[in-house]
Amino acid sequence: MNVIEVKGLKKSYGPVHAVRGVDLSIPAGEIFALLGPNGAGKTTTVEILEGFRSRDAGQISILGFDPQTQGHAARQWRDRIGIVLQSAADAGDLTVIETVEHFRGYYSKPRNTDEVIAAVGLENKTGALIRNLSGGQRRRLDVALGIIGSPELLFLDEPTTGFDPEARRAFWTLIEQLRGDGTTILLTTHYLDEAEALADRVAVINNGLIVEVSTPAELGGRATSKALVSWRDGSQVKSEESDNPTSVVSRLTTQFGGDIPELSVTRPSLEDIYLKMIGGVDE
Repeated sequence: MNVIEVKGLKKSYGPVHAVRGVDLSIPAGEIFALLGPNGAGKTTTVEILEGFRSRDAGQISILGFDPQTQGHAARQWRDRIGIVLQSAADAGDLTVIETVEHFRGYYSKPRNTDEVIAAVGLENKTGALIRNLSGGQRRRLDVALGIIGSPELLFLDEPTTGFDPEARRAFWTLIEQLRGDGTTILLTTHYLDEAEALADRVAVINNGLIVEVSTPAELGGRATSKALVSWRDGSQVKSEESDNPTSVVSRLTTQFGGDIPELSVTRPSLEDIYLKMIGGVDE
């Protein structure tokens, strides 16, 4: 059974059609990244899946439940999901451990508080007040609150904003551990290297529609795109696109009689493909 199943999702704000017919299927245990520029419908889509916003049309099943349904079943459903929002406002006069303990009480099968705090790298800040945390430390606390309930499904909305490179790498390890435990993860991020490192599949949304769903390696025909071979020839840097870069390198080896000066062979990055798909620079 797919953990997330979306068919024909639509949402408008007056004359603005934010989501214009989105279809998604995400199986259990997958890390799925939703990519798109600001205003593409990404945030609206995720907020509908999280149950924070109503839809105009379409069918949705999240862990077998329609998040727009109210009542006791909704509370049971909330017990099975975790959410890390782009920003959150909590009581600044509580300490880190007090906050995590407080949220822990909301769930029927919570994780150990100390283990969660250590997992997000805040073990040296357990007694610190939230209002005294740095931006990156505050973001780590957001993640701790998202995973304290042992969620079957975890929504991560721009989770590493404000992280330094070391903290981002540590966070990636944590997410991979959660996936290893069977957690399904829906990730939105503007960091293309993050999507490439973590996601089993990615979807690009633009103008309220899904442009393509694929693996990071194959998105937009990336795996079969022409390679760019570049080298230095005297005072000039030359380059050549080719479907068979090996043959180009072989020819150049013969031409230079050995090592090729400043040789490089590159294929389009995920960012190159993504920007081409959305038609410009992602603001």
